[in-house]
Amino acid sequence: MKKTIEPGETPPTFNPEALYTKAVLYIQNMAGNDSDTWEYALWSSLALEFLARAALANVSPALLAETDKNGSNLCFALGFTPFEEKFSPRSIAISDVFKRLSGILAEFTKEHESFGVVHTGRRNAELHTGELAFEGVKGSTWQPRFYQTCEILLTSMGIPLEEFVGKDEAEVAKKLIDAAADESAKAVKGDVEAHKKVWNAKSDDERTTLQAQAAVWATRQNGHRVDCPSCASTALVAGEPVSAPTQKLDSDEIIETQEYLPTNFECVACSLKIAGLSKLAVVGLSDRYRKTRTYDAAEYYAPADDWSNYEDDNNER
Repeated sequence: MKKTIEPGETPPTFNPEALYTKAVLYIQNMAGNDSDTWEYALWSSLALEFLARAALANVSPALLAETDKNGSNLCFALGFTPFEEKFSPRSIAISDVFKRLSGILAEFTKEHESFGVVHTGRRNAELHTGELAFEGVKGSTWQPRFYQTCEILLTSMGIPLEEFVGKDEAEVAKKLIDAAADESAKAVKGDVEAHKKVWNAKSDDERTTLQAQAAVWATRQNGHRVDCPSCASTALVAGEPVSAPTQKLDSDEIIETQEYLPTNFECVACSLKIAGLSKLAVVGLSDRYRKTRTYDAAEYYAPADDWSNYEDDNNER
């Protein structure tokens, strides 16, 4: 049997490479924002949508075509030019994209489908309503699942996560994914409750004194100030750098900023200590933080000198 009709190239609307290129553009815009901002989350939701569409189109562009009575969208997705007047191609809703992916990719579970629907749903609320959908949403509540979902979609196309987000961010993503998957870390909740019980047994005066001492202690130590999950006193998390420092000139000063991923927590008020990102994730203390240093511009570019007189700003948000 001889084919007498040959389709043309897959149009960009349904082309997996074009969709993936757009996802890369959005992930780069995401990386241009701080990881604890609503802009970062918004760009991530846009990147996720086009990555999901690329993965589905990579199986077959026809899977993205919205059903219509003439089958015009399907024909167009397959590379044919429909005869329909005023034809405008339409693809399926993103919720249907995730649903179809969960039925095709074994690793793409209902949990990943649900996350995708919720995360892109926030994007819709952000763009089409007066709701500030991403404002106040902590990165630790969505970033581990986001990167896990991205990794599954990328693997289906033979693309490593490192190629999509860059080497440094891929390393952070791996740590976040592993921490979220560590079931043994949930035992830390028992430690928090035990310290809370002892704390509540103290007198009001003793708790007030300890909280005041903790606030003073936190300002004199290296780290990032947070609220203790046990006693709500001012405490510190400390971690390791996950990005190269960036410098910005502001008047006569150089402001240097670097992002860190928490690894340890300490509260001197109730004596609670937590070690390990996975345990910190369980109690909501795994969000990345920034450390900021300020230098005199003239001296910054001068020969090496002792900068011990400059103190770190350890609580930038």
